[in-house]
Amino acid sequence: MGRNRKDWADKLVNALWAYKTAFKTPLDMSPYRVVYGKPCHLPIEIENRAWWAIKMLNYDLNEVGEVKKLQLSELGEIRSEAYESARSYKERVKLFHDRHILRKEFTPGMKVLLYDSRLHLFPKKLRSPWIGPYIVLHVFLYGAVEIQDPDTREKFKVNGLRLKKFLELPSPEDVECLILCEPSCED
Repeated sequence: MGRNRKDWADKLVNALWAYKTAFKTPLDMSPYRVVYGKPCHLPIEIENRAWWAIKMLNYDLNEVGEVKKLQLSELGEIRSEAYESARSYKERVKLFHDRHILRKEFTPGMKVLLYDSRLHLFPKKLRSPWIGPYIVLHVFLYGAVEIQDPDTREKFKVNGLRLKKFLELPSPEDVECLILCEPSCED
């Protein structure tokens, strides 16, 4: 496109042609083949095969009708093959996605952080979107969790997807104990 981006309409036909003739992984074929039942021949290929088209013009009409029926049945097979390919591709993508989902389990008494989803017109760059900690009081079915603010004792229910476990830093005494209890290195 040009620098002013006003000539996008001129490029649209070429972009659509490129999209329709490109191989798509979910379908295992191009959209052109799904619609027309045959691979797309670019203009250069058609030019080289012009003699073939002239030769085919002298067809018998009954023979042409039979060929068209066969092509239509092949087109149905191609479309069902594309449907099966898309279905299996979606299943594989779903399995991959489900394997990478982290399951959150909350128990009463656990400390959690709550995601602050309110609109902040002037958000600070280094400000964390997590507020808390809160204490889990009750875990309901289907992901609802009742939490309590330890300072104000206010209770409210939230979606469990908006929560994450609160990891506390070790106390200074624990750190000193770890440093003092570390085995010494003697040569």
